[in-house]
Amino acid sequence: MTVALLLLASYLLGSWNFAITILRIGGFPDPRTKHSGNAGTSNVARIAGRPVATLVLTLDLLRSLAVYQVARRFAAAEAVPWAGLALLLGNRFPLFHRFRGGKGVATYLGFIGAVEPWLALAACAAWLGTYIVGKIVAIASMAMLAVLFAAAIYTWPRTPLAIVATVLSAMLILVGHRGNWAALRTTKPV
Repeated sequence: MTVALLLLASYLLGSWNFAITILRIGGFPDPRTKHSGNAGTSNVARIAGRPVATLVLTLDLLRSLAVYQVARRFAAAEAVPWAGLALLLGNRFPLFHRFRGGKGVATYLGFIGAVEPWLALAACAAWLGTYIVGKIVAIASMAMLAVLFAAAIYTWPRTPLAIVATVLSAMLILVGHRGNWAALRTTKPV
């Protein structure tokens, strides 16, 4: 029962999309209607500027940290990655925003960063290095995801239950970027 409540709470917390909320409060358009159509940090930067994007990123990271701390306290170690997956599902398919949310990269960064901050910093370095070289956010995000996935495999218990949640989390983020891969074939994605 405790794990079920944890997963439900994680999903509901993930369903509160800070990009949509902060832009609405600031009088900006819904990020799902502009540029990439994604309710995430990069699109917020395009719409409202870096300071607002930094606020959204910070709130995403803090929410992930809070979910991790609660999961770590109240669930078995192999169930903690499932709380991260539920948080990602909420971010990607938010109940409060007609099931159209972000892609989950910042959410996953915060969740893994709560466990191993130095691995999150390595993931940020991978993002930055890839972006400097290629100037494409989607590819930089995939570099970050690769490091986060390796960090998660390193960090979580090596049980089938934990590994399945980790693989599903990475796949959810990859699938969220499928539009970027299609755009890469024809033009420069955002």
